[in-house]
Amino acid sequence: MFLLHMVDSTIKKIKSHAANLITLCNLSFGGASIMATLNESYSYSVLFIFIAAFLDRYDGKVARKFNQESELGKQLDSMGDIISFGVAPALLMYECILNDFGTLGMIITIFYIACGAFRLARFNITESNCYFVGLPITAAGTILTVSYFLIPVVNPPFYLFVYPILSILMVSTFSLKKL
Repeated sequence: MFLLHMVDSTIKKIKSHAANLITLCNLSFGGASIMATLNESYSYSVLFIFIAAFLDRYDGKVARKFNQESELGKQLDSMGDIISFGVAPALLMYECILNDFGTLGMIITIFYIACGAFRLARFNITESNCYFVGLPITAAGTILTVSYFLIPVVNPPFYLFVYPILSILMVSTFSLKKL
């Protein structure tokens, strides 16, 4: 009887922390992507961002499934998102392309990160409904990361437009239906 109670208690604890654990894995892969970029392992950096995106897709679903949505989870998700889809893709593409543009490249990279942080902060203080306001940072970061594969076929100035467009879309006020 004691063993069954202990197993049941353990399962409840795992369920109550599952979504936050997935979110922390998302954040960890974002951090790993940054470290891979710093070590010039760009392919690994891209892979880690894609793994983070996969994990980000499921943390909310797991929280809702186990009825474990919380303010802590919401804040933690935003922290993971700014690392995995703000800083990691921005640094990856800065190292691969924008550092050739000197100060302008730095400014554009910082602008992207700042817009992503603003978008997440705005999301955290608004009521949840069936719509996103502005482009979600997950989408912007994934698009920026996918653009890594375009490096051999597009001119570097292309990225001087991609970064600001994604940045402005994140802070814009258009509505996008949640999937």
